[in-house]
Amino acid sequence: MISGFKDFIMRGNIVDLAIAVVTGAAFAALVTAFSNAFINPLIKLVTGGGAVGGKFTVDGVDFDYGLFITALITFLLTMAVIYFVVVVPYNKFRERLAKPVEAAPAGPSNEEKLLMEIRDALRAR
Repeated sequence: MISGFKDFIMRGNIVDLAIAVVTGAAFAALVTAFSNAFINPLIKLVTGGGAVGGKFTVDGVDFDYGLFITALITFLLTMAVIYFVVVVPYNKFRERLAKPVEAAPAGPSNEEKLLMEIRDALRAR
């Protein structure tokens, strides 16, 4: 019963789903705070500074492209953290648990073939 439960838990799709939900929720707040505290102000500073940095206005409507760039960087940082902190170690762990695949037996070498021919010839005499 316990080995069946272990097999159920170690299936790739169950673990991948759990990883996605837990790590996505855990790191999203951290990366969002980092982006709002550092990336968004940098984008505003580079694109004009102050309250107007990172946006433009058309007919009185503001288009805040700085928020989009910040969200894109937040997404990339979140995916990088998930990959390097969770996925890579998990894949290494799975490789260690995987049963080694036995190599198919190689055919006889040329030397072995020659020895078999000699043996067969000696038997034929």
